[in-house]
Amino acid sequence: MAHAQTQPEGAFVTLPEGRIHAIIRGQGPDLVMIHGANGNARDFSFDLIDRMAGDFRVIALDRPGFGFSDDFGGPEGPVEQADILRAAVAQLDVDRPIVLGHSYGGAVALAWALRAEGDVAGLTLLAPASHPWPGDLGLWYRISASALGQYVVLPLVARLAPASAVESTLEGVFAPNPVPDGYLDHLGRDLTLRASQLSLNAQQVNSLKAYVDGMAAGYSALTLPIEVVHGTADETVGMTIHSERLEQDVESANLTRLDGVGHMPHHARPDAVAQAILRTAKRAGLIR
Repeated sequence: MAHAQTQPEGAFVTLPEGRIHAIIRGQGPDLVMIHGANGNARDFSFDLIDRMAGDFRVIALDRPGFGFSDDFGGPEGPVEQADILRAAVAQLDVDRPIVLGHSYGGAVALAWALRAEGDVAGLTLLAPASHPWPGDLGLWYRISASALGQYVVLPLVARLAPASAVESTLEGVFAPNPVPDGYLDHLGRDLTLRASQLSLNAQQVNSLKAYVDGMAAGYSALTLPIEVVHGTADETVGMTIHSERLEQDVESANLTRLDGVGHMPHHARPDAVAQAILRTAKRAGLIR
């Protein structure tokens, strides 16, 4: 049903375990983009891909189980997802890409670098989920990741959630910045509310803390260029808990703080994000 309404923008890379959907535009050094929780690559094709396609070959990926990518058995952690995406872009002859990750995708990008730093030119991280946080994620994620949530609550949400509830949730993610006109329709309301994606997203977000706790010990060994962009008003992934700690842990990490920006800096301040990508490429020696 969801795939019948919103159509793929890109091509499919076939691996033994399934297919990964990739939106590919432009020419130049390779720039791989990884979306955040319960999103898809269309988050980037709303603006950022075209903004960068004049300088890079941009490859925006649907993570396994999201958008139009197959679920590969529902990989739960960032490392497993990074391995799948690395295998996918290898079939596209990607050579030492800059890997950009937003939010949950930032954890996947960091996992990619931890697994194969020599194969990555640099990272550009947007409001990345990089470190364990105090406390838990709250009642909704505990319920949605439980058997009751997986088999009863989330299927009902997928079928019955009113448009106003979806829009309200999205406004909370973007706050205090506005949701761009036409964004939800472009992203694919039908994809966002697909029961299988909601279920996988709940499992992944609910288990993320343990994964980044294990990953964080390896950050100090990273030496590749890392540009981090984070809004000071982000209440979804707190800058002090994540990006500021990453800047402290990694000597090569440079943090750009965007005053008054929430969790979606690539929409609120796309110019600043574009500059961060270009800085990553210059530091990596990919462009002058």
